[in-house]
Amino acid sequence: MTIPRKSSRRRFLQQGAAVAGLAAVGGIRPAGGQSVMPGLGGAPGYVPEESVPQTAVLRDPWTAAPLRDPEGNLVVDWTGTPQWADYQRRARGMGGARYGTRDKDYRLYGLRSKYVTSSRIGTNGVSCPAPTTVKTPFFSLLSPLQDQEGIITPTALHFMDEHTFEIPEIDPRQHRLMIHGMVDRPLMLTVDDLRRLPSVSRVHTVECNSNGTPNHHARHEPWATPGDIFGELSCSEWTGVLMSTLLEMAGVQRGASWIWAESDDSYNHSKSVPMFKALDDAIVAYGQNGEPLRPEQGYPIRLLLPGWEGTANIKRLQRIKVTNEPAIFHREAKVYTQLRPDNKVRWFLFEMQPKSVILRPSPTHPLSGRGYYEIKGIAWSGGGKVRRVEITTDGGRTWKDAQVQEPVFSKALTRFVLPWQWNGEEVMLASRCTDDRGTTQPTTAQMEKVWGVQPGYFKAPRAFVWRFNVIQPWKVDRDGRVTNAILSI
Repeated sequence: MTIPRKSSRRRFLQQGAAVAGLAAVGGIRPAGGQSVMPGLGGAPGYVPEESVPQTAVLRDPWTAAPLRDPEGNLVVDWTGTPQWADYQRRARGMGGARYGTRDKDYRLYGLRSKYVTSSRIGTNGVSCPAPTTVKTPFFSLLSPLQDQEGIITPTALHFMDEHTFEIPEIDPRQHRLMIHGMVDRPLMLTVDDLRRLPSVSRVHTVECNSNGTPNHHARHEPWATPGDIFGELSCSEWTGVLMSTLLEMAGVQRGASWIWAESDDSYNHSKSVPMFKALDDAIVAYGQNGEPLRPEQGYPIRLLLPGWEGTANIKRLQRIKVTNEPAIFHREAKVYTQLRPDNKVRWFLFEMQPKSVILRPSPTHPLSGRGYYEIKGIAWSGGGKVRRVEITTDGGRTWKDAQVQEPVFSKALTRFVLPWQWNGEEVMLASRCTDDRGTTQPTTAQMEKVWGVQPGYFKAPRAFVWRFNVIQPWKVDRDGRVTNAILSI
């Protein structure tokens, strides 16, 4: 039995009279800028009283008078009526194909306003991979950080890096996670098995180790936005089972010091992870931002290593081997080592360094005129919490403490703001972050000194540096236009 709303003829006539009265003085128009969202189709549930089957109307057992609710609406048992059959037909129709109809998206899953146009940024400005002869392609879509509101990246805007152009659609009922090697009790777990175990939900970033590298073409373009430069970064609430829980169930044997994590996709991406990280805060995640993982984020399960390079956060996780040594997998040997100018190679660099970026003002958010503004941005560190953010408005000569806004989570995006009065003159803005271990973002000159290279080395597009975290400056012209100041601090 259901109680329909607004089915009273009296109420309908009252509303009609009110509308007629307004129409007599010039008609009703929507407020400026308003329009009707597509796919709503009015109020299809409304049924006038004269159309209600009399056999469906509930009646007083003594007087046989129709029952009405406190607002005067008929109380109806719709079961078996033509209206109920029509409702069931429309409800089934909303199921649609895999991605559904507009009605399905809006009513059952949600549809953002047509005035919101943020989308992921395609590599080299395109979202479709170009033809290539490379046998092991790499496809990337960047998160539009310049439009970031708060610290959680919407799942649909989370950056995506794939070592293959094909994203598999895996049936969770068929998927298995195997844990074997140096363990007392090898495990073969279904996704349902994992969901039955004690779970955690934690907010963490995922960041590619090449995020912000000077090798990326956009790093050297004056028009580059925060998303163009740092878009291989996103922050989500991740839900799943701690890896330590699974390893305790399996019984790790004495002497085991590494795990090998393997993906279930055509590329078979794999990574070696030290045991201390696996037992610390590693998560086998099946949820992101309150819903199951999406296919491009590793559905049905992925490995999450908070604060560590994104490539180690294996998507579509299918196997964990416990061992006493690391394995040098394909991309570990070919790509993810760090070759320095002195021809020395550094292996197994995992943790992401502290970074920050001003989002407003930035190239897509110029200043409209002199006066009061809030400088706003985000900071993050793979080593822990953001403890301090400083901002310069004079090209690095002086620095002021910004307000670090709550909530502040470890290894997660953190917001900062600084009230600022712009006098209309040309300025150079930048931020620098310090985490709770005391590590501070370096200037470009400081990074050059650490690397032992000549000034200007990092301004050459050939410089490919993993975990590159120098300060990012923006230049504000007198007309309020903002451009990338390209490693000027």
